Amino acid sequence: MEHVEYAYSRGMDDAETAERLRAATSGVLSLARENDAYALPLAHYYDGEKLYFRLGLSDGSTKLAFWDATETACYVVHSTESTDEPQEIDSWSVVVTGRLTELSEAERERFDTAEINRRFTPIRVFDEAIEDIDVVIAGFEIDEMTGRTTPAADR
Repeated sequence: MEHVEYAYSRGMDDAETAERLRAATSGVLSLARENDAYALPLAHYYDGEKLYFRLGLSDGSTKLAFWDATETACYVVHSTESTDEPQEIDSWSVVVTGRLTELSEAERERFDTAEINRRFTPIRVFDEAIEDIDVVIAGFEIDEMTGRTTPAADR
């Protein structure tokens, strides 16, 4: 690695990791079915204990097929920002593993239309009629959460 640029990173503590996840609004959820992987950008809400995802599902949804087949899912949130110093960046990432779950009755009641609009960014619709899309909130039971950061000030 003599001529390859690199930056040291450090692990974030639990509080810093949770705060990054809480402040972010979206990331990438990775699912698996047999030998196939499927990753999708999603809006999320983290309440300090559990992650919630807002999905738009329609008939024959690939998302739903992979959700049903995935035992352990992985969710990644990250950011990279340039600083005022040339060649310096601030970056961080949070990786969460766990299981997608259906919401309990109390959780379903909690996520009425007003709460969905308050907690999640607007849903993105791609070449679909809005009336053909079901907005579904999925839970994510966290097994493990880790965070790394490469703040320019630490170098």
